[in-house]
Amino acid sequence: MARKRYSPEQVISMLREAEVIQNKGMTVIGACRKLGISEQTYYRWRKDYGGMRVDQAKRLKELELENARLKKLVADLSLDNAILKEASRGNF
Repeated sequence: MARKRYSPEQVISMLREAEVIQNKGMTVIGACRKLGISEQTYYRWRKDYGGMRVDQAKRLKELELENARLKKLVADLSLDNAILKEASRGNF
């Protein structure tokens, strides 16, 4: 089965819709069926995006990308530093 990708904005709107459906008396399983997602997906999304607004989700995504970029930069600099230390000792 083809895998669908949802943007954080779509996920948040679907979670809100699921809450509305549940408040009307339907179970979690019924809400998931109506939205076309699995129960596992619902709980994973609720764990990741539960209680967030759309602007907060966008900011989270930006911060995750920046964090990944900075981690890569630190790894590159650490490698360069280790190479320079080894070369200065004369063990090559």
